[in-house]
Amino acid sequence: MTKEFIDFVNAHKDEDTARLLLSAARYPSIDMPVAVQQIEGLRTAHDKWPSLLACPDYLYPPRLNREQSSSEAAARYKASLLPAPLTVADLTGGMGIDTLAFARVAQHVDYVERDPQLCALMEHNLRALGIRNVTVHCDDSLQWLQSHLSSFTFHLIYLDPARRNAAGRKVAGFEDCTPNILDHAALLRARCQRLMVKASPMIDIDLACRQLGDVGEVHVVGVKGECKEVLFLCGSPAGEPQITCVNLNTLITQNTPRTPFSFSRSEEAAAEGRYCRQVGRYLYEPDATLMKGGPFKLLAQRYGLELLGRNTHLYSADRFVGDFPGRIFEVLRELKLSRKEVLAAIPGGRAHVVTRNYPLEAAVLQKQLGLKEGGDYFVVATSVGDRKCGFLCKM
Repeated sequence: MTKEFIDFVNAHKDEDTARLLLSAARYPSIDMPVAVQQIEGLRTAHDKWPSLLACPDYLYPPRLNREQSSSEAAARYKASLLPAPLTVADLTGGMGIDTLAFARVAQHVDYVERDPQLCALMEHNLRALGIRNVTVHCDDSLQWLQSHLSSFTFHLIYLDPARRNAAGRKVAGFEDCTPNILDHAALLRARCQRLMVKASPMIDIDLACRQLGDVGEVHVVGVKGECKEVLFLCGSPAGEPQITCVNLNTLITQNTPRTPFSFSRSEEAAAEGRYCRQVGRYLYEPDATLMKGGPFKLLAQRYGLELLGRNTHLYSADRFVGDFPGRIFEVLRELKLSRKEVLAAIPGGRAHVVTRNYPLEAAVLQKQLGLKEGGDYFVVATSVGDRKCGFLCKM
């Protein structure tokens, strides 16, 4: 990038990008589509890849590749799972955020991507970042793996299969993704000591473990409260997979480390969850990674809480458990879920509505109750045993 291009991007980074495209004729020396792509990438980087902002020469890929890329936090978490030094092959390179994270701990990383534009951007960005232990290969990943270095075994092969079908719709199962890793399992296993597969948050964890066959670890990864990806680490000795649920923005709370929640399915099956007869002073809602991972009885057992119901996935106690991995509501009162009673109880008619094991979705109930979104109150609609009920809460 020229200094003129960088100066233009910095001078216009807060402007409407659609208007900039329409004004391209005013700036004949600037490749306006590339400049707009860069501006939009910088905006995304503030939240998703903050360390890249320190590199003014970094070039961002098109929107779809940015959307499909891992966040920097999730990529670094993946890299933290691996002992160093390593040889790594990232067979679905894309924007390269995972490759960059692996390069921090690996001896060498092979980045494989069949899109020439993405490969050219990666070559440029590696130079801009001063990273010298990554080699870019513009090739079909499985053909490259089969035809190159046939006697070499990587410490780790990483795959993030494309999760859209030919019609552009999102898919979750391995058999529907590209590449279908189940069809190439023998090749992948022969070429690495361990295989790491990134899957959709919608994946069926237990089915995926059975399909892959030798899963030692499953990591359910959340960023800022939203479940973003499920990682399968294969190549471990035969045994039951250990499932770890981690929400990356809550690993550190007020300088106190928070341990990710790890468990096995047999531990969950053996756990004895107690059910409450009456909701206590506090309600506990697990974060999205725990809702995905499913250690529901074990959560109650480890934190000394009572379950509201078998399928409710809310917990109660009279005591405050500050390190609980999720949201904690203070119960002000039980509330009849009628418009009249709710509006009488909530000054201004503003509240957030949460539904768990309740016949109506939150947005439908909110409209039915005549509530506007916002304010300090929460209306929690749920089931205690077989009884449908509501609670007025604050956080």
